[in-house]
Amino acid sequence: MGRCECGAVYSCDPTGHNVGSAMVETLVFACNDNWDFAWDLMPEDDYLTGRVEDYDEITHQVVNTGNIDGRPVRGVLYFVRLHTEIAEIARRVKVKQDALARESVEPVAGADDKVALPVPEPQLDPKRVKLKATKKSVKEARDSVDIDTLVTLCFDNKKTLRLLQRLLYDVDDARRWETAWIIGQVCSRLATKMPGQVSELIHRLFEVCSDSAAAPWGMIETLGEVISGRPDIFGAFTRHLLNYMGDESTQVQVVWALSRIAEKRPDLIRETPFFNLFHFLNHPNPEMRGLVVQLLGRLRAKEVSMQLMELSNDQAPLIIWENRELVEYTVSQLVQVALKQISEGDKKDDS
Repeated sequence: MGRCECGAVYSCDPTGHNVGSAMVETLVFACNDNWDFAWDLMPEDDYLTGRVEDYDEITHQVVNTGNIDGRPVRGVLYFVRLHTEIAEIARRVKVKQDALARESVEPVAGADDKVALPVPEPQLDPKRVKLKATKKSVKEARDSVDIDTLVTLCFDNKKTLRLLQRLLYDVDDARRWETAWIIGQVCSRLATKMPGQVSELIHRLFEVCSDSAAAPWGMIETLGEVISGRPDIFGAFTRHLLNYMGDESTQVQVVWALSRIAEKRPDLIRETPFFNLFHFLNHPNPEMRGLVVQLLGRLRAKEVSMQLMELSNDQAPLIIWENRELVEYTVSQLVQVALKQISEGDKKDDS
């Protein structure tokens, strides 16, 4: 990557096969690595793009013939230039963030604990024999929960995440939940080196969820796992989950995903119109009531304390996927936990 005198930033994909990732990473680079800000920008309205093909990064030439002395040249230079006013906003946001970082090492406001970021993946030996991603190899690694192999496969072959996504179509609920968790673990590590791959997966998952002709089995759960795994990068996608609350078939999954994210970054949920979920405390489905209770507890939503108390005697059972297993609760048990979280939040605010 680099910057041009005209104000544009650029990245080079020497293979020509990863332009999607290059586009994402260049835009984020132009926004001073502010992912949330980058996702909110619109092409043409906020920034201009351009690309130069047949670029050879070794000789720094554009080779129209596509090869030099028999060596193929397939490089692509991708450019992004923010409009002047957008670039100024990005600069001010960066200055403010840097100032806040210097002033305090406390976690983001609204978060219980500082989110531990994964250690960047080590650089792989370029001379090693690359792993081949096939349906069989990906399924075997998934069945054995071999996260290390799946991460390496993703670095070696971009279709790995697509193959993992297909495994979500499983009639076994427990296996589907576990697959979503595995994808979240893989993406968390992959994002330390190739966040573009993960962002492409997120867009595909949202597309499936929005397609009325497709079955979104495990898609929303996976979005919850991926976003909660790296909320610092993909947290801006959180608000889009609320788009699927209008469909009864996905409401439970959306609230679960929001609760999963709120466990690490409650501030991301509070930035959305989450108060529209309050009436679901009276939902006839105990699973829905319980998940909303859990979500509001993690948000320390003292606005609904009285409504939560009314559910103190609700002994209806429900099952929630937690820590790689299905755990049984009653709505009453979740209410007690939520009220305790709200109470602790009030004490912290008073202090």
